[in-house]
Order: sequence, then C-alpha cells, then structure tokens
Amino acid sequence: MLLTGNEIKKKIGKEIIIEPYDEKKVNPNSYNLCLHNELIVYEEDVLDMKKTNKVKKIIIPEEGLVLKPGKLYLGRTVEYTHTDNYAPMLEGRSSIGRLGISVHVTAGVGDIGFKGTWTLEISCIEPVVIYPFVEICQIMYHTVEGDCDIKYRGKYYGQVDAKESNMYKDFKQKELVNN
Repeated sequence: MLLTGNEIKKKIGKEIIIEPYDEKKVNPNSYNLCLHNELIVYEEDVLDMKKTNKVKKIIIPEEGLVLKPGKLYLGRTVEYTHTDNYAPMLEGRSSIGRLGISVHVTAGVGDIGFKGTWTLEISCIEPVVIYPFVEICQIMYHTVEGDCDIKYRGKYYGQVDAKESNMYKDFKQKELVNN
C-alpha cells in the first residue's frame, strides 16, 4: 500500500526523514523533490560496466541549461531522504514527463534503509531547457509486509552528490569470490 500525503506528514521526522522538508511539497500520495544545480555527464564515447568511466561536472545556471536528446545526465535531488520502515519509490512529475524528460532510466525503486540524496538518470526526447532547484520528481512510500532484517547498505548508501555507476564493483566482488 502507498502512504497518503497526510501519512507522510505524520511520519516526517520520525519514520521518514526528508531534509529540507517543506509541507507545501506534499501531494495526495507523494512528496515533490527538487533538482540540484549540479549534473554529471560521462566523457567516454562507449561506457564500460567493468570500469570506472570518466565524468565531468556541469553547473545548471539560473538562466537554464539545454538538455540534448541521446545524452544521459546524472543529477541529484536537493533533498536527503531516509527511512527504515518503508520502500521509497521515485517517479518524475507529470509536468516534467509532458516535456519529454525522464528522470530515471530503471532505478526508481529505493531499498528499505537507503539514506542519501537520489541520483536522477535524466534524459529527454527533444531539446529542452531545465532550471536548477525545480520540483522535478516525487517520492512515494510503500508499506512492506513481513519483517525486514536486511537494510540497504550498498555502494550508494549515504551518497550526497550525483553518483555515476559503480557496476564495476560488482565485477570486482565476483572476481574476489571466484579466486
């Protein structure tokens, strides 16, 4: 089941942490999160999941930045979130989607116990100007059934900045196990 906006408000500061928090961003069953002014983009022409791929940082100026189709931009939320009791899920706002902007490729579901800012995997269908600190996505909280004795402590736990893929660590871990 999905928490309503009223339930999110009741649990803020207790079972749900959103910092900074603004009650005006509460929706009927979600909370709007904002895009920070920093993006990172890959510098490689071909990405290799077994390696660390080079990235560069871009600052979104107040007058906006044109996103180009066919390019992946990794942004982050302004807000830091944490919960040990609910499964968080991130989706783009409908107004953002209607401009042809996607805010995640496949990583919209968070694990119980995740804490940090959210890395957004931003792409667009056609050129579009984006602005810093715009409400770009919404977080929803799903109740879970059963005991959960496994809390997320993975490779993105506690992240603050937008974070490129750490998939290469999975390969290194497999190599250690196989040797």
